[in-house]
Amino acid sequence: MDFQSAMEALDPKDTKRCTLEEVQGVPLFPDLVEQWDSLWNFKARPDDLLICTYPKAGTTWMQEIVDMIQQGGDVQKCARAPIYERIPFIEMCFIKLLPTGEEEVLLQEDSGTLKSHFPVHLLPPSFWEQNCKIIYVARNAKDVAVSYFHFHRMGKLFPEPGNWDEFLEKFIAGKVAWGSWSDHILNWWKAKDHHPILYLFYEDMKEDLAREIRKVAHFLGVELPEPILNRIVQHTQFESMKANPMCNLSTMPPELVDPNMPPFMRKGIVGDWKEHFSEAQRKQLDDICTQLLAGTGLTFRTEL
Repeated sequence: MDFQSAMEALDPKDTKRCTLEEVQGVPLFPDLVEQWDSLWNFKARPDDLLICTYPKAGTTWMQEIVDMIQQGGDVQKCARAPIYERIPFIEMCFIKLLPTGEEEVLLQEDSGTLKSHFPVHLLPPSFWEQNCKIIYVARNAKDVAVSYFHFHRMGKLFPEPGNWDEFLEKFIAGKVAWGSWSDHILNWWKAKDHHPILYLFYEDMKEDLAREIRKVAHFLGVELPEPILNRIVQHTQFESMKANPMCNLSTMPPELVDPNMPPFMRKGIVGDWKEHFSEAQRKQLDDICTQLLAGTGLTFRTEL
């Protein structure tokens, strides 16, 4: 059974909101915790490419960019299947949508490009052992928090988010799936010094998408003629992707995604946090980020 067939066979009672459990201090979905040994022993291959982010930092955007580069800018080839089939999400493959034993078949039958939200210390060790290339995208904490809040409202597998104030408290405390934003972005920042990691920023992508796509292509060893680069830029603009059913998760069943909530691709801007944060909340998170990022060389823009 493939991933799409498994989704079509979903029973609504099997997709209820969960209570997170921890692995090495990081909150994760119970199914991942239950199957942790299998997941930890996942065998990456030397030519596998991993796209990794903290949730809501531009993951799907980067997936589509990478697929377009790999397909030579051929839009039709990138329409061959939804993004979650073209570039499988490692963790989702271990959530009980597939029969036991199907996880690695689905992952290994793909082209070798995978997605994950794992922090550095939870990434299956075979990725390090095989020296796999990794593209990491980071986004400022305030916009991530807002986007993650709305994603919790839409995604039926996530715990109840509560109201905005309640969710922000959990986000700051790292009591959300995949844990602390600051630990995530800082540890991946450090990892780039001893592993082939391209570390990019959501805000830079919004500022000059063509420039950042060139960086990705160079990292992948691909030459992009100007016409193909321009085609990729047009195809991966936010409004294009929001209207593209192969990217916007509109093909996901209502058992997983609530169609009555704001869509998966909601605004895609830098600075949406201004519509949600109180002045006290802004100051609190700014102060935390200033303290945690001091001396790291890592900085974030919260508006353009």
